[in-house]
Amino acid sequence: MPRIAGVDIPADKRIEFSLRYIYGIGPKLAVDVLKEAQVEAGVKAKDLTEEEVARIGSVIDRNYVVEGRLRRLVQSNVARLRDIRCYRGMRHRAHLPARGQRTRTNARTRKGPKKTVAGKKGVKEMHRG
Repeated sequence: MPRIAGVDIPADKRIEFSLRYIYGIGPKLAVDVLKEAQVEAGVKAKDLTEEEVARIGSVIDRNYVVEGRLRRLVQSNVARLRDIRCYRGMRHRAHLPARGQRTRTNARTRKGPKKTVAGKKGVKEMHRG
């Protein structure tokens, strides 16, 4: 199991898919990294030589912000939005969607499990004398 950028990537998968296990590397970036490191895209991760793994690691370290640094950067950006109390910051603080999605239905990922609230009495019961 090769270790790149502090992450053990799966050995039995093709390298362009294994690289996606690194936080901050998606499909396009994985292919770009392999081109720059001059590694063939179809090879499985376990079949890479130590030199190829080192080249991939150095390309990622040199050109991209990934893993811990990227997580801290995103976290600091959200903290800045909260501190300046802009709309997006307030939405983050309230654990609600920050990009204009509807919340009347859906939004369960951000809002958490449904909390049932007791409904009002029906109209007929209110008019009884």
